[in-house]
Amino acid sequence: MRFLLDANMPRSAVESVRRLGHEGLDVRDIGLGGADDKQIAAHAKEHGLALITRDFDFSDVRNYPPTEFGGIIVLGLPDDAVAATVVKVLESFLSQPHLLSQLVGRLAIVESWRVRFRPALS
Repeated sequence: MRFLLDANMPRSAVESVRRLGHEGLDVRDIGLGGADDKQIAAHAKEHGLALITRDFDFSDVRNYPPTEFGGIIVLGLPDDAVAATVVKVLESFLSQPHLLSQLVGRLAIVESWRVRFRPALS
């Protein structure tokens, strides 16, 4: 899969995405480090990228309909979560092919103990 990582993700996360066999782009590396949410969303849609973020604004399906994206992953972790914890939770999700196969056109709220999809998985 192809992912766009938001600026609120640790830099080490993009390497984890790549190590797991996916394409990963960090917004800071493509000139979007200071971009607003709408610009980041537009880039993800235009290039068919699934978005990985910790920004719950992207979980608002009225503003960011998941069907318009290659998927949206919002990591629901405490604000003070260290990079290693963030990367571990992301790697856990990305290592589950049955979940990844359901991501396109959906929002996934990924927490350390569960994953919720919108629309829900059938």
